[in-house]
Amino acid sequence: MTQSLRSRVRAMLHGIALGDALGAPVEKLSAAEIRQRYGRVTSLNTEWHKMSLDAGARNGRVRGNGIVTDDTLMTLALMDIYGDTKRHLDAWDMADGMVREIAWKARWVPELQREAMLIDRLFYPEKWIFQRHQLANCDPRQGGIGNMVNCGAAMYIAPIGAVNAANPKAAYDEAIAFASGHQESYGLEAAGVMAAAVAAAFVPGASIDSVVEVVLGLAKDGTRAAIADIAGIARQLRGTETDHAQVCEAFHQAIARYSVMGDDVNHSNDKVGRLTDAYRPSRLQAIEELPLALGFCVFNGGDFRRSIEDGINSGRDTDSIGVMAGAILGALHGEAVIAAEDRALLDSANRLDLVGSADAFTATITGILAADRAAADARRTALDALGIA
Repeated sequence: MTQSLRSRVRAMLHGIALGDALGAPVEKLSAAEIRQRYGRVTSLNTEWHKMSLDAGARNGRVRGNGIVTDDTLMTLALMDIYGDTKRHLDAWDMADGMVREIAWKARWVPELQREAMLIDRLFYPEKWIFQRHQLANCDPRQGGIGNMVNCGAAMYIAPIGAVNAANPKAAYDEAIAFASGHQESYGLEAAGVMAAAVAAAFVPGASIDSVVEVVLGLAKDGTRAAIADIAGIARQLRGTETDHAQVCEAFHQAIARYSVMGDDVNHSNDKVGRLTDAYRPSRLQAIEELPLALGFCVFNGGDFRRSIEDGINSGRDTDSIGVMAGAILGALHGEAVIAAEDRALLDSANRLDLVGSADAFTATITGILAADRAAADARRTALDALGIA
C-alpha cells in the first residue's frame, strides 16, 4: 500500500466524491426508509429516490449514477483557493477566494447538468458566504455570525487537514480561522475537528482509533461529548454480531442528546414559525454528521468501503456523512482503496479529473509545507540565538 502524500491526497479526494455520490440518492431518507426502498445501497449506480418526480418537485436537479453534490464542488473550490494563494488561509480568504469561487466562477454543476455559478446550487447557509462578505461587507472573522448552524463548513474542510498533514492542532486552528467566515458555534467547531481528523489520518502508522483520540484532545463542548459517546458505543459493538439497523439505532439514540433534528430533516411549509432548538448556537449541541461518520469508521475498524456504506445507509444527511468518512479513511489508507470503476464513473458523470485535481493540490501542499519547514528552521535559529536550547 502506497503511503506517500500524493497517494493519500488522491484517496482523500476520491473518498469525498465517492461518499458524496453514494449518499446523494438517499439523502433525507431515514435508515428505515432506505432499507424499505433499497435494501442496502452499495453501488454508485443507484437511482435517486426523487428522480421519478417532475423537475419542479426536485428543483430541476438530477442525482444518482455517480453524480456528486455541493459537498464535492465546495471541496474542489477550497483546493482551488489554495492553488491560487499557495499559503495558509484565514477568514479573509473566505471573504475573497470563496466568494469568487461560488459566485463569480462558472463551472459544470452535475446536479443541474449545465454550466452555472456554484451559488445557484448551494443551500441557504452556504449562500450566506456571499451575503455576508460581498453584500454586507462584514469583518471576515464575523461572517459566520447569524448563520444557520449546520455541517456546511465541515463538509468541505478536508483540504485544510491535508495542507496541515500530520499536524492536527494546526489543521484545527486554520479551519477555525477560515470557516469563521462561514459558520459559528458547533458548526464552526465541527469544521475544526474534521480538519484535525484528516490531518491526524496523514500520520504514518495512524489508525482510526488514534485519529479519534487526537480528535478528542482538540474538540470542545457538545462536539467532543457527542464524538466520545458514539465512539465509545462503536468500540463496544465492534467485533460483535450487531447488525447495521441496531448500530444505527444505538448511534441515533446517542446523538439525540446533542441534535434535535431526528429523522425529520426536510424544511417544509408546516415548520414555518415552529419553536425549535435546531440550528441555533449552543455549547451543548453538535452536528450529527461528523460524530456519526467517525462512529461508523470506528465500528468497522477503519474499513474504507464498509464504513462509507454504513454511514450513507444510516439515513438523514447521507452525502455529508459519506464525505466525512471517505475523506478521513482515504487519507488514512492511500490510493489502494480507490476502485478503478468507481473513479472512472465519478469522473465521467461529473466532468471531473479527480486524480489530476488531487495531484495539482499535492503540488500546492508540498510548496506550503516547504515554506512551513523553512519558517520552523528560521525560528529554531532565532531561539538558538536567544540562548533557548
